[in-house]
Amino acid sequence: MKNWNVGILLFNEVELLDFAGPFEVFSITAYPNCDKKPFTVNTVAQTKDLISVRNGLKVLPDYDFINSPCFDILLIPGGYGAEEIEIHNEILINWIRDKASECHIIASVCTGSFLLAEAGILDGKRATTHWMDISRLEREYSKVKIQRGVKFVDENTIITSGGISAGINMSFYLLIRLVGKEIAIATAKRMEYDIDILKM
Repeated sequence: MKNWNVGILLFNEVELLDFAGPFEVFSITAYPNCDKKPFTVNTVAQTKDLISVRNGLKVLPDYDFINSPCFDILLIPGGYGAEEIEIHNEILINWIRDKASECHIIASVCTGSFLLAEAGILDGKRATTHWMDISRLEREYSKVKIQRGVKFVDENTIITSGGISAGINMSFYLLIRLVGKEIAIATAKRMEYDIDILKM
C-alpha cells in the first residue's frame, strides 16, 4: 500500500482554511481494515519560527526550507500573505520552483496560485483562484489560461483550486484520483462533509 508524503507550505498571514482543510482531509484518510495510512502530512515554512496565521492563530511548522524532505504532494495555500507579501519573497518563490520539479503533484488553494504563477509553474497551463482575485491573476500573468466558475483545475501534475473551502473539494478529488472513490467517501463521511465531486 502506497504512502504519499504531503507537504503544506506555511507563511505569515496564510489563510487558515486554505491549509487546515486539506490537512484534515489528508491526515484522517485511512486504508480500510489496516493501520497504514495513505498520506503522511507535514507543514513546512521558510524558517521554523512561529507562524501567525490570518486572524491571529499561531502555528509551528514541522520543517523549514533547509531540512524539509522531498514531498510527493506539495500544497501551496493562499491568503493575504501569499498575494501581497510572499509573492515578493524570492527565497520562497525559488523554493517552490525547485520543489515543483521534485513533486509528483503540486497544488494551490485560493491565491496560492499567485505563488505558482510567479514561479512560472502555471505558464501555458489552465488555472483558477479565488473569484475575487481571478481578474488580477489574468492581468498579471498573461501566460496562464484562466478558468472561471470552477472549484479546481486539474493539469495532471499541477492542480489549482478556487478560494478557501474549494481546497477541501480539491483534496477530495485527489483522494479519488490517488486512492479511489471508496476511501474518499469513507473520509467524507467521517468528516460529515457533503461534496458533489464524490458523485462522479
